Amino acid sequence: MTTAADPRYAGALRLDGKRALITGAGKGIGADIARAFASAGADLVLSGRDEGELGRAAAALHDEFGVDVHSAAVDLARADGPDTLAGMAADALGGLDILVNNAGVSYPESVVDTTAEAFDATIAVNLRAPALLAARVGAQMVAQGTGGAIVTVASAAALAPLPDHYAYCASKAGLVMATKVLARELGPHGIRANSVCPTVVLTEMGQRVWGEEAKAAPMIARIPLGRFAVPHEVSDAVVWLCSDAASMINGADIAVDGGYTMG
Repeated sequence: MTTAADPRYAGALRLDGKRALITGAGKGIGADIARAFASAGADLVLSGRDEGELGRAAAALHDEFGVDVHSAAVDLARADGPDTLAGMAADALGGLDILVNNAGVSYPESVVDTTAEAFDATIAVNLRAPALLAARVGAQMVAQGTGGAIVTVASAAALAPLPDHYAYCASKAGLVMATKVLARELGPHGIRANSVCPTVVLTEMGQRVWGEEAKAAPMIARIPLGRFAVPHEVSDAVVWLCSDAASMINGADIAVDGGYTMG
């Protein structure tokens, strides 16, 4: 006996008609998220610092998927960066339904060697910028009155300590909590805010940093699945969190880490 498909699952992971801003979209995880969103039908603003790189990525996604794609080269390390980007993105698409806070930096150094300059630079990009950008975009979403979704790409380093990443761990842990505050305050307006916390992801940069077996082996040994993540595993989680399939998920931090942070 043949039964009709459950209409709940017809296009549940589609993002057609949604307007999304993705930071750090020029390469790595951000570029993969942008491709996943374009494939799911979302119109996009791609943000980063390299205008040429962003322009090429925007053109390629438009040509392949037919969605509206804009680029916005903004330095989020600047104090006025979040305000500038929020305004540019909303103007480009006529409003925003989704924000993916992905941009981040890391300056590995031991606790005893930590410098004020590296610590401040990490906090500025990894915590201050995404927190203020989410606040500005959140205000726009409240004014629109149509709800929205904010996803923070944090890190497993927000949930479990990682040697030689003092400032990085602190910044990502702070960002996870900031996202929970967004979820608490913006939830009554139909705006959901969640974090994803990946382990090492084998982007081009991830391959360079962790490609050496001797360095990777101790880390992999702590991951029950016995491997690092690949970019689409992060992107799939982000698409899901922004889709109607996750309509009751708010204030969660989802570890995309193969079990690393279980302890």
